Amino acid sequence: MFSYRYSTNIVRVAKMASNCNLKNKATEHLKGGCLCNKLQYHVTGMPFDADFCHCRHCQQSTGSVVGAWMDFKREQVTWLTELPKEYASSEHVRRGFCQHCGSQVSFRDLRYPQYFTLSISTLDKPNIIKPNYHIYTDSQLEWLNIQDECPRYSQNRG
Repeated sequence: MFSYRYSTNIVRVAKMASNCNLKNKATEHLKGGCLCNKLQYHVTGMPFDADFCHCRHCQQSTGSVVGAWMDFKREQVTWLTELPKEYASSEHVRRGFCQHCGSQVSFRDLRYPQYFTLSISTLDKPNIIKPNYHIYTDSQLEWLNIQDECPRYSQNRG
């Protein structure tokens, strides 16, 4: 049900840069990892997309009221330590986590092997990336009141 992240017009880098939500620095190097630092990654460049996801799978897998995700081309992401263990949360989706501390760090849709999604909150400096929109707001918790200017989509965008 919630296994589709990437829309058909996936590359919207120019449009996103004009939104000023992502600092469009092609040479920017982002680092991050899990709570215990046994999983660490390095990313070259900025994500081509970033969102808040309110689907039940993200709520349950992150243990939070909303997931905050950033999408990259696969070749942008380099693991500096061991690779995340993966859980098949649906037929096509693999959620990556640290086998030591349990932190969820990644999301992959097998139908789109060229892309890789990382949790914004796992960045060493998470304030660098700001999500641009909300998806699956039909599943947003009723008591959660987010007041931002980001567009909202009842299901996935696209």
